[in-house]
Amino acid sequence: MEANKNNQTRRAEVVAVCKSGQTGERKSVVDEGKLIEGYGLEGDAHGGDWHRQVSLLAQESIDKMKAQGLQVSPGDFAENITTKNLDLIALPIGTRFTIGDTVELTVTQIGKECHDRCAIYQQAGDCVMPREGIFAKIEKGGKIKPGDQIRVLT
Repeated sequence: MEANKNNQTRRAEVVAVCKSGQTGERKSVVDEGKLIEGYGLEGDAHGGDWHRQVSLLAQESIDKMKAQGLQVSPGDFAENITTKNLDLIALPIGTRFTIGDTVELTVTQIGKECHDRCAIYQQAGDCVMPREGIFAKIEKGGKIKPGDQIRVLT
C-alpha cells in the first residue's frame, strides 16, 4: 500500500493567483482571478492582445530562492499564477493546458530576458523568473483560484 502511494503522480495545481495595477512591481495575491480570453488576468497591468497575457512560476522555483535566504512568496516575482507539481519549463511552446473546469491556455514563451535587474536580483544576486517562468495566452477564459487542478492537454 505504501509503495503505491509513493509512486502516484502528484496533482498539479494553482497555489496562488496574483495581480498588480502597474508593470514593474511585485503582484498581490488575490482570492480568485478572472482570466479573459485573448487578454489575460482581469485587473492586471500585463494583460493585453499579445503573446504574454499571463505569467506562471512554480512554487518549487520560489522555494529555491527561499533556500538562498530570501523572504519571498507568490507574486514576488511578478507572476500571475503560482503552480505546484508541474514542471513548467519542460512544457514546450504550443502546449495547451487547463486550469479548473473551464480555463484553457497555450504556452507562448519559456523564460524571458531581464533588461533591468529586478529587486529580487538585487537582493539575492539571482532571479528565477527569467529562467523558470513561462508565459501563456488565454484560449478560453473563466475564474481560477488556489487549489484548482492543472491538466496538460498536448
